Amino acid sequence: MSQERRERQKEKLGLPTDASRKWRRIAVYAVVVVAVFGVAYYFYNRSQHKHDAFARCLKDRGVKMYGAWWCPHCIEQKEKFGTSLEEYGPYVECGIKGQTQGQSQVCKDENVKHYPTWQFPPTGERVERVFSLEELSDRTGCSLQ
Repeated sequence: MSQERRERQKEKLGLPTDASRKWRRIAVYAVVVVAVFGVAYYFYNRSQHKHDAFARCLKDRGVKMYGAWWCPHCIEQKEKFGTSLEEYGPYVECGIKGQTQGQSQVCKDENVKHYPTWQFPPTGERVERVFSLEELSDRTGCSLQ
């Protein structure tokens, strides 16, 4: 009995053929790959947004961070927040895009000289350094939860 004839006979009896097994296996692999990417995307986005409420609280309390796009310490500080600081928080960009010299007018008006500069109300105290999120939480009363 030839292979083709065996396949036709399996089809008549309703048994899975080699071709149908192959497609079923491909479909299972595709579902697994899509599921893995979906889970990875979920956890990546979840970690990116876990500090949104904290950044909003800082902004609501009048805290400000003055920084520049080219400043390595500002980049270090922003990485602690993920995307939350620039999107929802108290970040003020002092650098002019495409230039490593010069300063935006708002930062000139506030007399910001070094980056990052944090300004804390109600006293307006300014501190020029990178803070841990825990230190910012302690200073401001904003929860990291």
